[in-house]
Formats: sequence, C-alpha cells, structure tokens
Amino acid sequence: MTQVTERGTPLSAAPRAGVRRRSPAAAACVVGGAVAAGLGLGFLAVLVIVLWISSPYPDSGPGGALHLAAGLWLLAHGTELVRYDTLSGVPAPVGMTPLLLVVLPALLMRRAARLGSAAEEDDEEVLPAGAVFSAVLCGYLTVGALVTAYAAGGPLSADPISAAWHIPLVAVLAAAAGVWGARGRPLGPLPSWLPRGVRKAVVRPRYALALRAGAGGALVLLGGGALVVGASLVWHGAEVQSSFLSLTGVWSGRFAVLLLALTLIPNAMVWGAAYALGPGFALGADATATPLGFPGAPGLPRFPLLEALPAEGPGTPLTWAVTGVPVVAGLAVGWFAVRRAREVSYGETALTAALGAVVCGLAMTGLAAASAGPLGSRRLSEFGPVWWTTGVAAFAWTAVLAVPVAVAVHAWRTRPAIGPDALEGDEAVAVDDGWHDSGVREIRWAAMRKAAGALIPDIAVPPVPAPPAVPVVPADPEAPVGVPGVRARRAVTVVSGLDLDPGLLVGVAGAAEVAEAVSVPLAPPVVGARVLARRKPPPE
Repeated sequence: MTQVTERGTPLSAAPRAGVRRRSPAAAACVVGGAVAAGLGLGFLAVLVIVLWISSPYPDSGPGGALHLAAGLWLLAHGTELVRYDTLSGVPAPVGMTPLLLVVLPALLMRRAARLGSAAEEDDEEVLPAGAVFSAVLCGYLTVGALVTAYAAGGPLSADPISAAWHIPLVAVLAAAAGVWGARGRPLGPLPSWLPRGVRKAVVRPRYALALRAGAGGALVLLGGGALVVGASLVWHGAEVQSSFLSLTGVWSGRFAVLLLALTLIPNAMVWGAAYALGPGFALGADATATPLGFPGAPGLPRFPLLEALPAEGPGTPLTWAVTGVPVVAGLAVGWFAVRRAREVSYGETALTAALGAVVCGLAMTGLAAASAGPLGSRRLSEFGPVWWTTGVAAFAWTAVLAVPVAVAVHAWRTRPAIGPDALEGDEAVAVDDGWHDSGVREIRWAAMRKAAGALIPDIAVPPVPAPPAVPVVPADPEAPVGVPGVRARRAVTVVSGLDLDPGLLVGVAGAAEVAEAVSVPLAPPVVGARVLARRKPPPE
C-alpha cells in the first residue's frame, strides 16, 4: 500500500469495457418521436372535444370523444377501424382513409427526424443518420402501440393486424424523408450489398428523367381529376347544397360535415382521375361509375361529395370528354422524358418515356389503393377505385402517347441548325456583312459620341508612334500573290444602305439642342460607304 502511494500511480477512472455510455442525443430523438405522435393525437383530440362540447345532443361523455380522437389518429395512418354498434349486429369495417389527414402525422414525424439530425450548438453531439432514424421511430411507435390499445375500448376500435403495418409504414417513410432532408438530400452511391449491375444502371440519367416524367404525368392526372370533380360539383350545385343542409341543423354538425368533406377532397381527386382513365370507381358491390355509363347506387348515404356523381344511364359526349385528361398526361410524360443533349439516341429517348409511363402507373396504383376502402360489410364493402385497373390504365394511356411524343420532340430539338453554311449565293453574302471587321462600328460609335456631347467624356488615346517610311511600290495586278517586292491588294468592304445621320441618335439632349442637331447634321447622310481595312502598326 505504501509503495503504491509513494509511486503516485493514478487509479483508473475509465468505465468498464462492458458498460456503454448513454447518449443524451439519442434520448432526445426518442422523446422527439413520442412528442410528434402526441402532437398529432392532441390536435385531433382538441378538435373532437370542441365539436362534442358545441353539440346540443352529445351521444357520449368525454371518454367517448377521446376514444373517437384515438380512432381518427389511427385512421390517419391508414389503419382499418371496426364499428361494432350497428343495427344489424354485424361489425362494419371502416377502411377508407381521408388522405388529407395523413399529412398531419407525416409532417410531424418528418419534423422530429429533421430536428434530431441537426445540432443547435457546435459542441453538441450529432448522431449518425441510422441512429436518428431508429431513435425517432422507436418513440413514435411506442405511442402508436399505446393508442391502439386505448382505442380498443371505444366505438371505433382498430384492427390489430392493420395497425401493425400501417403505422410503421407511415412513420418509416416520414422519418426517412426527414433524415434525408436534414443531411442535404444527398444522392450518394447505393449500398454495396446491391448487385453491381443494378448500381451501375441506376446512376444513368434516364432514371432521373423517367422519375420526373412519371411524377409530372401523375400530377396532371390529379389536376384533371380535381377539375372533373369541381365541374361536377358546380353542375350539381343545388343537390350538393340540399344534402349539406339536410344532414344537420346545428352549426357544429355542419362544421363537422364540412371538415370531413375537406379531408376527402384528395380522395375525390384520385377518384376523378380514375374516372377519366376509364376504369372508374366502385360505389358498392354492384355499381361502378365510368365514362361509358353509371347504373346507379340507391343505397348510398347522403353526403355532399356523393351528390356530384354522374347521372344514371349510359355515357354522353360530356362524360366522354374527360378522356382528354389522360391524353394531356401522356403528352406531359413525353415532353419531360426528352433530354437536351444531342448525342442521345432515339431508342434511349423512347426507353426513358416508357419508364416514365411505368412510374406514372405505379404512382396512380398507390394513390388508388390509399384512397379506397370499405365503409361497410355488405353493399359498401367496395368503395373507391380498384388499384390495379387504375394503374394499368394509367400506364397504357401514358405509354401509348408518351413514346411517340418524346421521339418527335427529340427529333425537333436535334434538327440541324440553319446558318451561313447552309445558304448559297447572295444570301450568304447578305448574312456575313463583316460588321465587326470592316471598321463601320468605330465610325458609328464616334458619331454617337459627338452627338451626345458631354454625356460621354472623351477618352484619351495614347499617341501611336509613326511607322517608318516604306517605299511605295506600284502594285501590278497581273503579278502573282506572294512574289517579293509586290504588294497585294487590300480587302475592301462595301456596306450599302448605311445611314450615318447623327441627328437620329440624339435622344437625351434638350429640345433646342435636338432641333439644332437634326437641322445641322454632323455629317451628310451616307448611302454607300467605301471602308478600307485598317493597317496595324508594325511591331517595334
């Protein structure tokens, strides 16, 4: 003991190898994910409680309102809910997700991932992207599991299997987008575990162009669907107003109906696009609305958006006109699929357009699947567009139109340019007037300077030493070029139709000066000018 003390050997203060240091940044990311889930749930809870308080005939107490808010939060992630208190006693599934509700949890989760990836101070710990993604996802899914268990005792309980993959799907996509955005949206190399051929193929420019073209086609289809739905709502304005006013007579109920209709507008846009593509959308087990006709669906509930359905019977030229939407989408895909480089072949352009059609079809497939879902167990078990028919129709329309349009646009952009080399005879002489080589530019500039007066100060030109005298040798026109002692003729440029009247160039002086400058020009107008080539001084 004395030897150890005398030698002054310090005791090791390092932690044991088996103990890992806890990171406060990782704990903050877990808390951030839980807070993101809590904010979304709290927003819906406040909204439901406000509507419950303002309702003159509440059906349940505050516990029922909170259970309803939990069910709506799960429905915003795409989870299928089940309603047990039906008149028939058969549980009725509710699986149609209002797409506008999905925006709330996605934005909150993305914001939590971005905040977890950023450091407010220079000395603050910054976790790797994978650690931030895992920590934020852990906190969010923990709250999701608790909400699923709590909603089981309410009027709308969640299907455990549906909640087990819908909530992680939304959370994973939103967290990945947040981490990617916080890292500067890098487009780095693909993981090394992928095959080499796949990694080399994906980095080609055609895939970025195909993604842009497919996204443009999908946006055109959605915009066309919104136009179709809006026009139908205006056309059936009286029925829509009557349905809205007849559902409830209090302002809180009408406000709730209005909010529900607003959250279903993105679904209606996808349904309108599916209707324009041809497959249409189902309104029950035996009713499908297409441009070719609508047999009718008598069992539909009264709702403002459902009043905009087409009239029963076969299609009319007005309903057939909606096929212009996929035509415009195909043209958009073909336009965006063309590269501006001239070395790209026609086959490469056609392949890019075809890949853009595939991207558009996949996008419409996912949107159609997300916008549809059951609203009951019998007649309303099928509600919305069929995902695979909508995707196939979107691919077929855009592929048929995009490939020839892309090839035509590519041919137009790579056409040979028309220049002086393509002209012949007097046209080539007229185009190549030698303006910058004949000295006319200096004469015009000197006239403009003299007419402007003091606006442009004179620039002092350093004196040029006089060249030594050179004996003048008379030029022999018959002498060959290059013979010593014989001077070749200098090039002469004749410019015709040139007007050097400086009175037309005075636009900044006073009225008296303008009149004097116009009446007494500095030089008489010149119709034809004989300009000799300037002689460069010999090097000293």
